[in-house]
Amino acid sequence: MDILLAITFRDLLNPEFYINNGGLWVMLFIVFAETGLMVGFFLPGDSLLFVAGIYSQKLIDKLIPGGTGSDFMNIIILWILVSFCGVLGNMVGYWFGKKSGHYLFQRKDSFLFKKKYLFDAKGFYDKHGGQAIVFARFLPIIRTFAPIVAGIVQMEKRKFMLYNVIGCVSWVFLMLFAGHYLDKFFIKKFNFDLKKHLEIIVIGIVLITTLPVLYKMFFGKKPSSNTEEI
Repeated sequence: MDILLAITFRDLLNPEFYINNGGLWVMLFIVFAETGLMVGFFLPGDSLLFVAGIYSQKLIDKLIPGGTGSDFMNIIILWILVSFCGVLGNMVGYWFGKKSGHYLFQRKDSFLFKKKYLFDAKGFYDKHGGQAIVFARFLPIIRTFAPIVAGIVQMEKRKFMLYNVIGCVSWVFLMLFAGHYLDKFFIKKFNFDLKKHLEIIVIGIVLITTLPVLYKMFFGKKPSSNTEEI
């Protein structure tokens, strides 16, 4: 109870907190929850995977005491496990959107809800669905809601699954391997330990991944009524 009371909001946004206190299983749940549960949008997806790459040996030790004996195999196993949870999370988000979409299409227009936007979204996914699902993986917040919207607009299931796997595997690979091998590179070439500067690195990752989203939200061109965009 004392530990729970000591947890701060800053801890919840710190990827190293989850790795040190929850280990592999908590990290896998967070990857799942970020897309499988709508409340997971605030979780540190990109930075968590980058830091997990740095601590890959420590995380695999929880699954296989002593690791596999191969640094490369440790990161490969972690890649497979995280990718599976990410794909599963997107599937749950898609299922939720698909089940609730029928009711949304039957709902009458209101001040906050316009059925037109659902039809516009369906047209967008029919045309750009694959790219939307793949690139959404690399954008915080958007990756949480992209599979739900895909389900709502009834994106074809096989198409969704194909790009779901491509997007997730690519995202996890980039983040995990970047963290793992950049840490080794900086230690070897510059004697610079990334573990001692994780807070600055995490802030940098958050800024790089969220600024394009914020710019699009506040300064992006508004779609006209004649274009087939969301």
